[in-house]
Amino acid sequence: MEQRHLGRTGLRVSRIGLGTLTWGRDTDEHDAADLLKTFWEAGGTLVDTADVYGDGEAEYLLGRLMEGLVPRRDLIISTKAGSVPDPDRRFDGSRGHLLGALDASLGRLGTDHVDVWHVHAFDPDTPLEETLQALDIAVASGRARYAGIANFCGWQLAKAATWQLAAPGTRTRLAGTQMEYSLLQRGVEREVLPAALDLGIGLLPSSPLGRGVLTGKYRGDARPPDSRAASDHFAPFVEPYLDDTASRIVDAVATAADGLAVTPLQIALAWVRDRPGVTAPIVGARNAQQLTAALSVEALSLPDEICRALDDVSAPVHRYPDHDWSTL
Repeated sequence: MEQRHLGRTGLRVSRIGLGTLTWGRDTDEHDAADLLKTFWEAGGTLVDTADVYGDGEAEYLLGRLMEGLVPRRDLIISTKAGSVPDPDRRFDGSRGHLLGALDASLGRLGTDHVDVWHVHAFDPDTPLEETLQALDIAVASGRARYAGIANFCGWQLAKAATWQLAAPGTRTRLAGTQMEYSLLQRGVEREVLPAALDLGIGLLPSSPLGRGVLTGKYRGDARPPDSRAASDHFAPFVEPYLDDTASRIVDAVATAADGLAVTPLQIALAWVRDRPGVTAPIVGARNAQQLTAALSVEALSLPDEICRALDDVSAPVHRYPDHDWSTL
């Protein structure tokens, strides 16, 4: 699998990443082992997790598999901290919480360092410089090799990255940002992606298949019984992308797939993988068969006319101040 640099750093990762959101909950150890082995054998290196996935079980399961299945040295492990199961405070970006969470993650993963450590979300109740100091300490202590952020909007990302580049002392450059990005969710193109490109931050898109909707499995009123839309805890996650606007985009993806004799999954994943600023979409497959289908996109590059057609049908509406005011 082709390798790409994560942002303006020397770290190289596979251009498709493996997500572990469902590990330890919907994905058991047997299926997780099949997924990791399939990914590794295909040349994949970037494995993404978080301390809250499966209440820590995803990290624990990944750690067990690294003990006996796939060598730790062959993987780029990315994890996140900052989300908390507190209805009154969803995110905790305090230095104490973040560093404690990192130590707990390392214990579950059974390793002395993670390759990329992300702050999971912006915490408005903690000074940003305190949150960022936790990243500096993690890298300086060797517990993390690189640092990033996730789910920061445009001004938050720009402020964080600029602070790290301009503040006095030794600061850790932000290597990457994780954000949802797909043909059904192009909001990052408004401010986040331009900021990331300007500041040398690599984008790691989550839900690159539109939460599974872009595979075409939900066309019409279909709700396969083994799908996320039929799951009690994932149905609300999928529902926003089952409207008429999404349906038109899914139809266009299916048309492109028919024309190229490939699958809608391959079309949707190739589109986001090759967008400017993208380093590696994170794919969360349910089983090895699904993952193999996603990894088959390695050999596919979309023709320019297909890309333009998909761009047009899925184009978000961005007007003032994103466009020159004199043209409005």
